[in-house]
Amino acid sequence: MLLTAGARAGAQQSAEPVIQLDATGVVDPFMASYITSKVEDAKGLGAGAVLILIDTPGGLSSSMREITQAILNSEVPVITYVSPSGARAASAGTFILMSGSIAAMAPGTNVGAAHPVGVSGAVSQEKVTNDAAASLVAIAEARDRNTEFAEMAVKESVSISAEEALNQDVIDLIADDTATLLDSINGTSVPVAGGGEVTLQTSAAPVIREDMNPFIGFLHNLLSPDIAFVFFWLGLALLILEIFVPGGIMGTIGAIMLVLAVVAFGMLPVQLIGVAFLFASVVLFIIELKNPGIGAPAIAGAVCLVLGGLTLFDRSVPNATVSPWVIAAMAILTTAFFGFIVQAAIKMRRVPVRSETDLRGAEAVVVRTLDPSGTVRIASEEWSAVADTRIEEGVTVRVTAVNGLQLKVEPSPEQGPPEAHSAHREEGN
Repeated sequence: MLLTAGARAGAQQSAEPVIQLDATGVVDPFMASYITSKVEDAKGLGAGAVLILIDTPGGLSSSMREITQAILNSEVPVITYVSPSGARAASAGTFILMSGSIAAMAPGTNVGAAHPVGVSGAVSQEKVTNDAAASLVAIAEARDRNTEFAEMAVKESVSISAEEALNQDVIDLIADDTATLLDSINGTSVPVAGGGEVTLQTSAAPVIREDMNPFIGFLHNLLSPDIAFVFFWLGLALLILEIFVPGGIMGTIGAIMLVLAVVAFGMLPVQLIGVAFLFASVVLFIIELKNPGIGAPAIAGAVCLVLGGLTLFDRSVPNATVSPWVIAAMAILTTAFFGFIVQAAIKMRRVPVRSETDLRGAEAVVVRTLDPSGTVRIASEEWSAVADTRIEEGVTVRVTAVNGLQLKVEPSPEQGPPEAHSAHREEGN
């Protein structure tokens, strides 16, 4: 028993590590750079295999091709795994899954719907579709997988469950979790670049998780339908507020948000009808700014906002839609923002500012003892003030001069001489 335990311990210590990567969210240049670099570095790190966890609605075909090329040309076996339950390998994710040396899925996941989608939301030209189909068929042939499904997934947007994928020879196995997967494939010979084969030693292998650079991960996470929609609206709102209430900061933040939203739109199946609805809602809310309260333009703007959110992305692409809860929240907040907050800011901007002439001769009340400087209140406004003599709190004074934001004051004639006032204060004490 002791010898057996020692042998197992030695095997665990000598096992080559498995590098775990995440293909989560939109397939974009950030994900492509992250996965390709890690796959290319795997051999130098002494890894026995690379494990890519997949949960994606798809993304850019150019980024997808970078990833699949890195996987197919890797001398280290790459295991692709759709996980956890509820995850999907849609569109570009289908290509990534089928390119793995081992392709696996967790129960309750799905794969497919790989039809190319243009920015307008319409299906791309026939030659683009045929090219994508040929690419996926070539990947299936290289990995000895179902070429018929590969073609149907692209040309007919076919999507199937994990169980169907296993039965149709699209994947190699179904595994509940990563540990089960690595135990199940241990000892399996798999193809690698150059036509060679490698026998996997994964059951005792340590799993090393390699995450994206935090900043790159932040940019990557922005490219989701919900966040793209929210950033688009927040960017517009801040830019419009900057126009009516200048300051610089809000406009800059709004411009950055709009740029990020537009970048995200370029990597998602955006429909022009949705963009048109969103711009129409902006115009309607601007019209509302000229009228107090919430009127017909604001209501119409809110309706266009909801319609824009519902039609912004092609709903035939799995999970590439804006959450109804996000749309409802944005409609309510935007209506309140334009109906009340922006109008209040505009009204504040229109309030006349007291000029130096208006303030000279005005009466004020000392709220912080002038000795010689302090604070006085004129109406509901507090001002920094200075006097030639000490003036106690609560005394009425008169403004004699204005120096920038500081007032020069003297006791009001009704208060009597300063000496009498000081003596009165001393008696009170």
